[in-house]
Amino acid sequence: MTEIPHLENIIKLIKDKDLQRKVSEIVSKPQIEIAGVVYSGLSLEDSPASLTRHHSYPGGFVEHIVATAKVALALCDVAEEIYGGRVDRDMVLAGVVLHDIFKPLTYEFKGERYSTTNLAERLDHLTLVTTELIRRDFPLELIHIVCAHHGGQDGPMWPRTVEALICHLADYADSQLNGEVLRAARYLSRRATGEELPLLRSKEAFEIVQSKKAEGWQGVRKTVEKIRLNRPSSP
Repeated sequence: MTEIPHLENIIKLIKDKDLQRKVSEIVSKPQIEIAGVVYSGLSLEDSPASLTRHHSYPGGFVEHIVATAKVALALCDVAEEIYGGRVDRDMVLAGVVLHDIFKPLTYEFKGERYSTTNLAERLDHLTLVTTELIRRDFPLELIHIVCAHHGGQDGPMWPRTVEALICHLADYADSQLNGEVLRAARYLSRRATGEELPLLRSKEAFEIVQSKKAEGWQGVRKTVEKIRLNRPSSP
């Protein structure tokens, strides 16, 4: 499972110390109070980043943030070094770290699967984080980045700054990469063994996909069986 220090290292890349402090405060205590009730949800370390579409396994949340940050920084390099643009990397990094920060508040683990909490029945994670960033007096530019990270087709508005566009594209790229590999691995596992592995992790999914390329269906069967044997009893 991805560990929280990886996330802390990304926060340390934010050069504006006041912004770094404010981002760190939310990450260290990701909760929100509504009408006197405090909602906290799953820990960041244990939370998935979605229920089914991508990073839908324990530790998937932090893994997604770390991967998205790396993609975003690469896009910053392209924008500056190839296209001659100017990018506020502090805003990009803060936006990436915070864009899904309240998703763990909307998830709970029951039996062998994740489901939504009572809070998620009333408010989505984007509404939660946007309102909390406003309440905590974050810069409007950063609030826009977070608010627009889904893009105009799936979210409330299109990215209107280079920083918001970079965060949106990085989030989309990592979500698609992870989601498609998970989907392929589930299909291969089902086709080769008759059933899927529950809570399939990204490293397991890549291993299954690569085994098909290397050894065909026999390789998939061997890899799935190895994963089953090596898994602990709890997620």
